[in-house]
This record gives sequence, C-alpha cells and structure tokens, in this order.
Amino acid sequence: MGKTKDVRVAVEKELGFDPLVDSSHVSVSNIGGDVTLAGTVASYPQYLEAAAAVRRVAGVTGVHNHLQVVLPEGDYRDDPKLTTAANNALAQNVTVPDSVEATADDGNLTLAGTVAYGTQRAAAETAVTGLIGVRNVWNEIAIAYAADPVDVDLHVREALDRSALVPDGSDVSADTKDNVITLTGHVRSWAEHDAVVDAAWMAIGVADVRDNLQVTG
Repeated sequence: MGKTKDVRVAVEKELGFDPLVDSSHVSVSNIGGDVTLAGTVASYPQYLEAAAAVRRVAGVTGVHNHLQVVLPEGDYRDDPKLTTAANNALAQNVTVPDSVEATADDGNLTLAGTVAYGTQRAAAETAVTGLIGVRNVWNEIAIAYAADPVDVDLHVREALDRSALVPDGSDVSADTKDNVITLTGHVRSWAEHDAVVDAAWMAIGVADVRDNLQVTG
C-alpha cells in the first residue's frame, strides 16, 4: 500500500512542479505503477505534457490519459478557422509533404493523407499540436513505402545499437511483417521506452509500430 501511495504522491508532485501543466483540476490514481489521469486541462499541449510528466516518475509502468481538454472561452475557434490555421501550419512545415491535410470538428483535428516516412507523420502532428482551439489531434496519416522487411529489421536493430538510452544486452526485439514493426521486450524506464519506439519509427519503410514493450520501472 505504501508503494502505491508513494507513486501517486510522486506523480502529483511532478504535475504540480511542471510549469507547463495546470494540475488544479487533475486527479491521479495508481494501481501497482499503472497510473490513470482524470479531470480537465485548458489546452491540448497540457494534455500531452501531463502524460509526459507522469512518465518521468520512477515506478510508473503504465499511463492512461483520460484528461479532457476544456478550452477557455477566449481560445475557442470555429471549425473553418481552425481548419485554415491547421493547414497553414502544415504548409509552413518543410518536413510535411503537400499530401497532408487537416480538418476540424468541434476542436478535434483530423490529419489525413499519405507520407513516405514516420518522421513526416510525426512532424505533421507536432505542427498543429500547439494551435489555439485544438482539443485533440487524430493522426490518420498513412505511410506508403515499399520496403524489404529484412532491410527494415536491419535498420531498426542498427538504430537501437546506436541509441545511448538502450543498454547493451537489451532483450528488446523488433519483428517486421507487412512494414509493421512489433516491439517486444523489457525496458527500465519511459525514457528508454521512448528511445526504442523512436528508433523503430526512424527506419525507412515503417508503416506502423506496435508497442508491446514492458516498462519494469
């Protein structure tokens, strides 16, 4: 019981310490390191940062972000204005190809189109995340690239070997089928977890990454 309380208290303190999150309307629950956030925040970047703050806490093995974004009245944008703002942001990002477009529905942005690399897909999401009026971002961008699964496996393994955050002797494995990478194995922290996932997305020809990694804490 003490360990459960310690993790919850530590998460609450980390949220309170983070200047990018107003946690006054956020509640935290913890079951054996599996942490759930509930309540409200005032922007989508706060929604994302709250989950990132939880992952920084020792002992956290899982994060479930059930926060809702309730925009202040002055931050509300109607759908046509938000759609225009989002597409302008995409057009101004040199990494995002012209094939990507955004549409807004009640503050929820949907990204659609086709790109060649996972990095382009991630860049599109980053480009619109901080726009005023965004309540959520749904990334439905497809990745279309013909690649040999053997080459993809090799690229991922080499990327993991180069990573400063992934230790030698790690049991992480990356299996490729139909350009989809499935990650399995154990990592010690969320920083190590994110490094493995990022390495997988960097490989040429990856259409999706399925994250079955276990964080041991």
